Amino acid sequence: MVKIKRALISVSDKTHIETLARGLVRHGVELLSTGGTAKALKAAGVPVKDVSE
Repeated sequence: MVKIKRALISVSDKTHIETLARGLVRHGVELLSTGGTAKALKAAGVPVKDVSE
């Protein structure tokens, strides 16, 4: 089985997104995200790399 190393997360409805993101981080996944989603994750204390232009 291939291990997931990175995930790109970009959602309009950010309800409960930090729960999903924290689960991915716990499993060693690096998170990449766009503007508003990255901002919401950072505000929740979730490590994320902002990939907005």
